[in-house]
Amino acid sequence: WARAVRGLLLDVSGVLYDSGGDGGVPIAGSVEAVRRIKASGLKLQFCTNETQATRENFVKKLQGMGFDISVAEVTAPAPAACRLLKERSLRPHLLVHDDLLPEFDEIDKGNPNCVVLGDAAENFTYANLNEAFRVLMGLEKPVLISLGRGRYYKETDGLKLDVGAYMKALEYACDVEAEVVGKPAKAFFESALAELGVPPQQAIMIGDDILNDVGGAQRCGMRALQVRTGKYRPSDENHPQVTPDAYVTNLAEAVDIILQQL
Repeated sequence: WARAVRGLLLDVSGVLYDSGGDGGVPIAGSVEAVRRIKASGLKLQFCTNETQATRENFVKKLQGMGFDISVAEVTAPAPAACRLLKERSLRPHLLVHDDLLPEFDEIDKGNPNCVVLGDAAENFTYANLNEAFRVLMGLEKPVLISLGRGRYYKETDGLKLDVGAYMKALEYACDVEAEVVGKPAKAFFESALAELGVPPQQAIMIGDDILNDVGGAQRCGMRALQVRTGKYRPSDENHPQVTPDAYVTNLAEAVDIILQQL
């Protein structure tokens, strides 16, 4: 699986670092692994479902941990959602994290004709979910856009519910199917590959989410590895639908193997 690779897509949370209230901590060996990838000449793009911060602030946090990363190297859901909203003249009711709101500054939000859902964390109150529900129920053709569909993620103090759980609640209550912007959507991976400038058969995705990272990438024709860090659970290795091309202890081990093949 490590042969004929020209580019890598890396998930961020659970692969580079574990998030947390204190900003999070790098996973052992990950800072050096990113440095080695860049020194090798392989193309690199970070493919994240992060929706608790703008790309600029997210990158600043990672740079503060020692990662060599720039905004242009990050493919994230909010900018993709903004492009979709503009293309379809959609005016969103936003249920997102407060720190993500600046991403939508240039979007018309008057008289909403859709709901955009992100990882709102503490903003996922009954009142806020009910308000989103009412907006959707008031539309002749309800449109629910979700910035990912992850079930959970890992922070330094343990596992946390992700946006997918709340997306499913609104789908059920409103009898609507959400449009997912972010992993595992094929269009999202294709956008990341276009920014990488590498065809799928020459790219490898490395993530900690068996369904959204590994399964999503494989459906786009990529090879995909699952790290045993982040949200990885031993039960992932017997998943009934998705089989990674390989399991690796962490990003550092994956980079070791890939660079040996160059």
